[in-house]
Amino acid sequence: MSELNIALTAVGGLVLVIGLFSGAIRRSTLSEPLVALLAGILLGPAVLGLLDPAGWGSQETILEQAARLTLAISLMGVALRLPKREPFRGWQSLTVLLGLVMPLMWLVSGLLVYLTLGVPFFVALLVGAVVTPTDPVVSSTIVTGELAEENLPNRLRYTLSGESGANDGLAYPFVLLPILLLSRPPGEALSHWLTHTLLWEVGAAVVFGALVGYGAGWLLERAQGAGTMEKTSFLAYTIALSLAVLGSAKLLGTDGVLAVFVAGLAFDAAVSESDRAEEERVQEAVNRFFILPIFVLLGLAIPWEGWMELGWAGLLLALAVLLLRRLPAVLALKPLLGRVGGTRDALFLGWFGPIGVAALFYANLAVREAGVEEAWVVGSLVICASILAHGLSATPLTRLYERRAQNDETRE
Repeated sequence: MSELNIALTAVGGLVLVIGLFSGAIRRSTLSEPLVALLAGILLGPAVLGLLDPAGWGSQETILEQAARLTLAISLMGVALRLPKREPFRGWQSLTVLLGLVMPLMWLVSGLLVYLTLGVPFFVALLVGAVVTPTDPVVSSTIVTGELAEENLPNRLRYTLSGESGANDGLAYPFVLLPILLLSRPPGEALSHWLTHTLLWEVGAAVVFGALVGYGAGWLLERAQGAGTMEKTSFLAYTIALSLAVLGSAKLLGTDGVLAVFVAGLAFDAAVSESDRAEEERVQEAVNRFFILPIFVLLGLAIPWEGWMELGWAGLLLALAVLLLRRLPAVLALKPLLGRVGGTRDALFLGWFGPIGVAALFYANLAVREAGVEEAWVVGSLVICASILAHGLSATPLTRLYERRAQNDETRE
């Protein structure tokens, strides 16, 4: 009970403090996830020893489910933040990022793990899949707020938001394929992956999310028209939609994370602009409360001994993943990226593909389903490296982007 009270005090106090200084934090070289991560490390067994998640039950289950809930809330916020027609306006760049860049990110990450750590090839592919998705939680701290709105063009902010929202759920088949190959004969694994994972778990998630999301939006509009719903119900409505879709999609055996994002887009298409603006405000307000605790939890659960066993190879791998997983692929394919195909946009998109809560979710899923501990040890190291690198570089590089844009306009 004392640990629960300490956790409530720490998390509640942290949210209060970050809320009071959120503007200053975003204008500094710090980021909210980094502050929360450091708070978790401070409170955890490695420093003060006030909180130890190892004594709370199955750490893998706690981390996996906490990350899953955080993703659901965050993905709904991302979907509501995107303009209604944004997926259609940005179809070319999103298609390239999801259809070409994402598979390359998986293969490059897996190859780096294989060459650096010398683990079996399918294990390397699994770890590579864990760190593939661009995280919507960390991305939101980069592309939202006054600093981002003043210095980054909408096309760039919306593209990164849309990609990070979609590829979290689309990372699921990349994770499942090596899990199946590790546990079944190759032919059986591929057959199950094609017919069950892709067609049902992914395909049905898209259809289910679209139907439920649009239906929820339609019902909201009817309730508004009939005067049976108060404005104060908006917050509960979107949170309930996020959680209902997440749970029901899982009960149907589909990809719940992808279903939530699709439901958010469909809901967004069904509601009026005034309702949409209200939903966006309340959803973004609640995001902070749900997002920060997961990074505190990560700080508490860091596998320090596992990191030490990796040694310099682990640090080299983390650095290589951050530099090579995404940036070369985006630069190589920038002629195909449409409206974000300029060099400056491609460099920003290529660097800011942060690794965070989605990787935390898939890392613990991999441990539970395949018993691959490397997924958690390596995954947590790369996540923390990404939070540090992308958190510290977000503000200066955002300002640099705007300065370069102004210089280019002056030359013209």
